Amino acid sequence: MSRTRVDDLHKGWMKNPAYRREYDALEEEFSLTAALIEARTRAGLTQEEVALRMKTTQAVIARLESGGTQPSTRTLLRYAKATGTRLRIGFEPETAHQR
Repeated sequence: MSRTRVDDLHKGWMKNPAYRREYDALEEEFSLTAALIEARTRAGLTQEEVALRMKTTQAVIARLESGGTQPSTRTLLRYAKATGTRLRIGFEPETAHQR
């Protein structure tokens, strides 16, 4: 019995214009969650350790890292401090395909 990999499914789905449009709309959310996880793993910390440093719970960190919430700038600053990083927010011009 052969197993289907999620990556293979995703590649196939990306050929569907409606799926691609919805996926692209989530790009910013995905990039934020990836940045949070990268900062934590680069610091060598668990979610629980970040939570302790932020004086919150591991469940809150899990929601942040899963994209389950839209964190405030204040929360992102606290996360950055807990992971020994610096928060940087910027604006970039839209490309032609995003308009």
